[in-house]
Amino acid sequence: MNFGYATFTRIGRSLSAAYRVILPICVLVICGGVGCAGFSSRSEVIVMGMIHDGHKSSDKYGIDTVKDYIRAINPDYILCEIPPDRLDLAYSEFQNTGFVTESRVRKFPEYVHGVFPLSKEMDFVLVPCSAWTWEMADSRRTKLKRWATTRPHEMEEVQQAENAAEKEIRDKGLADDPVGIHSEAYDEIVKRGLEPYNRLFNEDLGAGGWDHINSAHYALIEQAIEQHKGEGKRFLIMFGAWHKYWFIEKLRQRKDITLRKPQYYLSH
Repeated sequence: MNFGYATFTRIGRSLSAAYRVILPICVLVICGGVGCAGFSSRSEVIVMGMIHDGHKSSDKYGIDTVKDYIRAINPDYILCEIPPDRLDLAYSEFQNTGFVTESRVRKFPEYVHGVFPLSKEMDFVLVPCSAWTWEMADSRRTKLKRWATTRPHEMEEVQQAENAAEKEIRDKGLADDPVGIHSEAYDEIVKRGLEPYNRLFNEDLGAGGWDHINSAHYALIEQAIEQHKGEGKRFLIMFGAWHKYWFIEKLRQRKDITLRKPQYYLSH
């Protein structure tokens, strides 16, 4: 199977040419050709926050729970936190050996132990939507290390805010609870905790700044949604949970999608 970004090769899901022709006709006949087009063509979008390595040890949000959510959501497309130039190699390794050694992807058990194995039993297209690069990460790491000495008060403000956010999330029992992670309370805490980092360092970090990198991620996400606009598809966005509020704020500005929480599908 080829998961290439350019081709978006479908995993086991295809409709015959006849079905593609007949289905729109049937919908028009059933609906009388009036008032149903918007309903049938509206995309569903779900943002699912990941805790990465935490999935391997969490009792509430382990890999099995991640897989249960994906099965219940049954997406047409999974928009993942994997760079376009790394997905083919990682998935090829999984197919050939059952393991993933690609350095970026192997850090994310939700893909290695969740999404990749599910591709054998489910029909979805995996779309890489991470704008991350090695160069960006190296530049950010170098600057932050230097600023620990040259901008210590700002670094301290950033660290204190992030630590306070993490503590508040733990104290409220939201840390590894999928319902809590997908709550507005969680998003508000994260946004508040990242405000100093974004305000003080976004511009100086360049492409690796918080707003900048999220904007680049979202551009890839929106590209995928736009490419299938009007097809009535279901898109599952799987990114680190602290990115979630940023994407949701942007997605809420769209009037052509239905935005849902992951738990919606477990109750229907």
